[in-house]
Amino acid sequence: MSHRLSALLNPSSVALIGASNNPARIGGMPLDLLRHFGYAGQVYPVNPKYDEVFGFTCYPDIESVPAAPELAVLAIGAQDVTSMLRRCHAKGVKAAIVYAAGFAEMGGDGEKLQAEMEAFVEDSGMVVAGPNCMGFANLNLNLYTAFASVFRAVPQQQTPGRVSLVTQSGNVCSAVFALLREQGIPVSHFINTGNEACVEYAEYLEFLAQDPNTDCVVGYVEQLRNGQRFIDVALQFAEADKPLILYKVGETEKGSEAVRSHTSALAGNQALYKAGLKQLNVIQSNDFAQMADLTMLSGFRHREGGKRVAIMTLSGALGAILADKFIGAGLDIPTLPDDVQQTLRDGIPDYGMVSNPIDVTGNIVNNPDFVRSVFEALAQTDSIDTVVVYASGSLLDRMADPLLEICAKYPRLFVAIDTGKATCRDQLAAGGVPVFTDIGRAVQALSPFCHWLAGREQVARWTALRQNTVAVESHQLDRLNEYQTKQLLGRFGVPAVAEQPAASAEEAVTAAQAIGYPVVLKILSADIAHKTEAGGVKLRLQNDDAVRSAFAEIMESAGRYDPQAKLDGVLVQKMSAGIAELIVGVTHDEVFGPALTVGLGGVLTELYRDVSHRLLPVDESFARNMLDELKAFPLLDGFRGRPKADVAAACKAIAALSDASARLGSEADEIEVNPLQVKAVGEGAAAVDALLLGSKIAG
Repeated sequence: MSHRLSALLNPSSVALIGASNNPARIGGMPLDLLRHFGYAGQVYPVNPKYDEVFGFTCYPDIESVPAAPELAVLAIGAQDVTSMLRRCHAKGVKAAIVYAAGFAEMGGDGEKLQAEMEAFVEDSGMVVAGPNCMGFANLNLNLYTAFASVFRAVPQQQTPGRVSLVTQSGNVCSAVFALLREQGIPVSHFINTGNEACVEYAEYLEFLAQDPNTDCVVGYVEQLRNGQRFIDVALQFAEADKPLILYKVGETEKGSEAVRSHTSALAGNQALYKAGLKQLNVIQSNDFAQMADLTMLSGFRHREGGKRVAIMTLSGALGAILADKFIGAGLDIPTLPDDVQQTLRDGIPDYGMVSNPIDVTGNIVNNPDFVRSVFEALAQTDSIDTVVVYASGSLLDRMADPLLEICAKYPRLFVAIDTGKATCRDQLAAGGVPVFTDIGRAVQALSPFCHWLAGREQVARWTALRQNTVAVESHQLDRLNEYQTKQLLGRFGVPAVAEQPAASAEEAVTAAQAIGYPVVLKILSADIAHKTEAGGVKLRLQNDDAVRSAFAEIMESAGRYDPQAKLDGVLVQKMSAGIAELIVGVTHDEVFGPALTVGLGGVLTELYRDVSHRLLPVDESFARNMLDELKAFPLLDGFRGRPKADVAAACKAIAALSDASARLGSEADEIEVNPLQVKAVGEGAAAVDALLLGSKIAG
């Protein structure tokens, strides 16, 4: 595989600078591991103290090494790192790993040391991992550059690795690696990224997306330094059907208060990370054991499964327990069709359930032919995606042959839970049936895995949508008032309520007469975003005199509120009501770029935080998915006899705002429609208020 990280992760020769003959020291442990596991490449310890280390000839300095090693591992102090990197580069070394701490994570002088190292790397083109990095392992090459004792503590691999670990913590890497090996899962790459001064997280993922020895990646992330690159590589994983399992920690809401826009407050880092990872079909985990179980399940990703689960047990109680747990974890337990229920009833007594969960009762073990027919019915019905079979110990053993037979015949995902000591576990796993030994762990792993299986089509659709790039248009965005903003958004298909600007009281009266009473007057100024606070809104005006009086009051109040503000008069709007009001806003996230937030509009938006997020772009279908996610969606769908809202029109407006964002590009820091008034079915949706922050203002 041709990739610039190959010299770092698949080198044919290694030098260890700062070598030690003590296997407990960081300069000795990797050499001990290389010798113990039988690395076939050249190994060059470097330290003037020794002639030989762990059976390898030791050299006094890098210049004395007989050939240029592909990779150099630096087990030396932080202050000596950059000068040694220069010497390695002069020798012809392509890549290096820096163990030393004491760089940017220390602040002060450490930041200066890291800046010096980064400048050298930028100038030389050398690939440098770390600093503050435990090192790596390529277990398929028996290549160990990490000072981690875990490699000797777990069973040695007997089969080629298929899973790679990439973490921003060395200790997490070791802990999860140990759990994977305890389950017998073979690992390909063990990668700890450290400070990521020169090689950041997404670049390691790019390497692994292309690596033929990696069909699943398990990762731990505290911070993504290049969000756009991460999006691109996550989509590569999706296209290659490689699960990406991430434990993401350390998200916090944006520290700065949203002064000009509600959307910024709603689209905080934590919420957007979760929404973005879900949209990219990244499997999110929050537990080491769950990560190991998900990795095990990744070996069965070619089975056809999804969120609709059928539960088959020999116990009504266990069926009820599993149903509650799976539904609580976000999976569906659909009622089986009548024809399937009838097939099941042919061999299940009246006191056994057949609707789902399926209680086949203890009688089933006496009739292996009927067991086969149950499995076959569940494998063939279109009403479900995944089948979970709970049978303990010898009861599962008696079902194993028909289960394996059906799995060989049909691609449906079957999963077994055995809380006893069945002897068929390995046989089932080899035949395509993963086996869990604990109900809680089964639920905790199956839920995100089934969502991943179901999410593959959606992420493929978003990939295609994202590839339909649009040309960015040039607009003057730094001084737009509300009317100008809505006129601009209207060009992209975002509808607005009936309205006219007015620079004088008489113009306001003329506009009101044309629009038709009752009307609303609002201050029109690019400098006043929150109009109510400025006394800049007057509602339900019924006649000309009321409009004249309101105009005078608004202008006087707004002038007092902000004497420096440029006042363009007022905006005269038709007073109208809808079924519901939405807030729809675009922000430019510092990690992921443009993102859309949709929620229920009005004064309670920030209190309830009932919002949905997506990375842009979105179309009408994705907009509908976002609305469906809102707890308040029933208010749009005829809740308690209310008229149904024009959801299709709302989705069209949301998609149009996404298009506007794409065409305006990064010049539009934030765009917000609040509220988007959604009327009854067939009557449309329209922006009542809108705000656009150009980059010059936001800067």
